Amino acid sequence: MDVLNELGLQSENPGAYAGEWIETSGELLASTNPATGTVIASVREASAQDYARISEAAHEAFLRWRQVPGPQRGEYVRRIAQVFREHKEALGQLVTMEMGKIIEEGRGEVQECIDIADFAVGLSRQLYGLTIQSERPEHSMRETWHPLGTVGIISAFNFPVAVWAWNSMIGLVCGDANLWKPSRKTPLTAIAMTRLAASVLEPDGYGALVSLVIGPDETVGSALLDDRRVPLVSATGSTRMGRIVSQRVAGRLGRTLLELGGNNAIIVDENADLDMATRAIVFGAIGTAGQRCTSTRRVLAHASIIEDLQSRLVRAYETVQAGDPLAPDTLLGPLIDQDSLDAFIQAVTAATDQGAQLVCGGGPIEMTGELAAGAYAQPTILRAKSDLPLMQEETFAPLLYLVAVDSVDEAIAIQNDVPQGLSSAIFTMNVRNAERFVSAVGSDCGIANVNIGTSGAEIGGAFGGEKDTGGGRESGSDAWKLYMRRQTSTVNWGESLPLAQGIKFGD
Repeated sequence: MDVLNELGLQSENPGAYAGEWIETSGELLASTNPATGTVIASVREASAQDYARISEAAHEAFLRWRQVPGPQRGEYVRRIAQVFREHKEALGQLVTMEMGKIIEEGRGEVQECIDIADFAVGLSRQLYGLTIQSERPEHSMRETWHPLGTVGIISAFNFPVAVWAWNSMIGLVCGDANLWKPSRKTPLTAIAMTRLAASVLEPDGYGALVSLVIGPDETVGSALLDDRRVPLVSATGSTRMGRIVSQRVAGRLGRTLLELGGNNAIIVDENADLDMATRAIVFGAIGTAGQRCTSTRRVLAHASIIEDLQSRLVRAYETVQAGDPLAPDTLLGPLIDQDSLDAFIQAVTAATDQGAQLVCGGGPIEMTGELAAGAYAQPTILRAKSDLPLMQEETFAPLLYLVAVDSVDEAIAIQNDVPQGLSSAIFTMNVRNAERFVSAVGSDCGIANVNIGTSGAEIGGAFGGEKDTGGGRESGSDAWKLYMRRQTSTVNWGESLPLAQGIKFGD
């Protein structure tokens, strides 16, 4: 394929990079196009022994990289962003081929990588510390930030390149090395991104800063969690996975940055612009076939407008074109695999057994031709009461619950009454409702939007959530501090040795 050739991919690819591509010794892993079921290419996975070599190389590169001034590190990242720009279309197509999201979203995800790299370039000159007033005469205090070490990055299939870029581009300008363990469902995109970034770093001996290891959780994943040379592990995935990561890394007193499950709600009050709300809900619930951690799972609509809103949503759902995600008119691609489709069908069945009413969808889409092997799910709406047990869980599919409420306060309480706390939104023209939603008594999520949907965050703000979402923050704002270590320094430039708190110790 032209895309594979442009990105330097072969029919069989090594699954590890540590400044050079390693002839790995693990099993052969096939990467399958979820839209057609055909094999794109294969990857030779890494072993635990391969991992040890990769981690050592990343650590050695870090020891040299931390001495490079921040603005110079930023210059490398600027050049990496330029390489991403040059290959944006091929990368976007590869994301779509391997993950299944529509091509517009594939391109958008690559653009997100470019954007965070641009953000990191500016950040490389803004890793600011503090000066602090000392209580002791002829003393000065300051707080500075220093490179941390190797950052372990565990990413999920649904954003196969953006999550890595969020971590790695920030990590690089902070002076860190990166060691990436991508999803085994999307290995080719990881290899392609690593090749491109390494092409900038490798000529100067810094290729191992973007180390890569593809392999099973039981071997390379376990080695990563227990590796003391990796002071920070940033993991994106399910809450179940996050608990394992958190406990293992905490056992060696390491740091974790967790981006886990979401169960996101949009509140629509009686004053909302229903045209805007409908568009936001449709994208939030159907975009990426409902396989975003920020996908809209629940709509809590005022009883006075819920019937009108439901009718609008059903009409919009009827126009959604499912098909080849590379085709420009397609709005709905496949789920990642048959297991995901089975889980979707089981969730619909369980919800109706619990009392929910099926409004539309509810089953698989029977495709024809080369798409017949794809796991396509019908965009589905269920009318439900707020106490439906299944609404406490996240279903990674285009499954939306529609719930009637009588007030914004009731809607906020229902929205917050789930284990997850990632993204949330309200549609309203009432400034009091809007401000209440984003106040301390409003949404308990890490993201709270007004007249914007739950899905589609900008890189300038810190991204992440609370409760079972893990509490991590990536991307913008001051998230860079997670990738560095803080140091407080006190300098005595006088000729005496006064103690803090006025303590007298001897003569």
